[in-house]
Amino acid sequence: MIEVTNLKKVYENGFEALKSVNFNIEKGDLVCLLGPSGCGKSTILNLIAGLLTPTSGDIAFAGQSIVKTEPKDRNIGFVFQNYALYPHMTVFQNVMFPLTVGAKKMPKQEAAAIAEKYMKLTNIEDLKDKKPGTLSGGQQQRVAITRALVQNPQVLLLDEPLSNLDARLRLRIREEIRRLVKEVGITTIFVTHDQEEALSISDKIILLNEGIIQQNDDPQNLYLEPANLFVAQFIGNPIINILPVEVKNGTMHYETFSVPNERFVSDRFKDTMPEGKYFLGIRPEDVLPVEAGDGAFSADIDGVELIGRERILKFDVGSEHLKSIVKVEDQIEEGAHLHFDFAYHKAFIFKESGERIY
Repeated sequence: MIEVTNLKKVYENGFEALKSVNFNIEKGDLVCLLGPSGCGKSTILNLIAGLLTPTSGDIAFAGQSIVKTEPKDRNIGFVFQNYALYPHMTVFQNVMFPLTVGAKKMPKQEAAAIAEKYMKLTNIEDLKDKKPGTLSGGQQQRVAITRALVQNPQVLLLDEPLSNLDARLRLRIREEIRRLVKEVGITTIFVTHDQEEALSISDKIILLNEGIIQQNDDPQNLYLEPANLFVAQFIGNPIINILPVEVKNGTMHYETFSVPNERFVSDRFKDTMPEGKYFLGIRPEDVLPVEAGDGAFSADIDGVELIGRERILKFDVGSEHLKSIVKVEDQIEEGAHLHFDFAYHKAFIFKESGERIY
């Protein structure tokens, strides 16, 4: 449905916002553009919308290039971070407005019927006669999405649409957005810097950093099978434990412990591991307390965080600060001295360049 080929954007000051980006989005998919501030995700959205012009490359909808098509003729719906509702109009007038102007202008009665149909779909019929200034953030968000949907666009673009909402409302609205776009069957691109948001509603996630796609994959794969060190560190809360290690004489050495290479599962290696320096990555849930004498290392617990069903243990191993997640029922308190091992079949090994080899 959407094909982006060698897309590049360089601003007049020489800043390279996008560096030859390529991806395809299937019809009806909800895809999240995820990444830290300045990674290029909003630039991609604005290029697709026609609000920016690419330096080079192509964007096509269903095989037809839209790069030279005017924004108003691209058949897209855009929901902005600040909603951009007309304050002097009622909710009903806001929703109906795209159908009363431009190429999509239609008889008022027909426009009203379509507006009412989508307002019912998004559960905002009761707000019909209210002005935007009297609405909550969540209600304004629904109105903005409804106004985008009435145009029956080929593509729906959402630019950080939940960032102005409180945590509980964000949870509810993101579930509603997924339900809506799936019910309507519209191809949707959703920009966010919130990994939990992206993981919970996406069919696919495109993770960017410094204008380059780091991984384009199913949401769970970014966590379970990160392509590189950046992905592994960006996805996951608490953040993954990373240890600088050296491989020598068939053994992996850290400052305070060593483990034989044979403990790692041979089938998981994506490349050879010659002697040299690497990074060992272990998710906190894969750092496991064990009986004395059985583990790879021991440590004094210097902090404990209780988070619902889990207890997060914090401790130093050598010069690195690590975390382990255990069940809240495990009565481990600050000051305890524990022995730890880790799940070797779930660990990651990265070259110094960040490329994953295990």
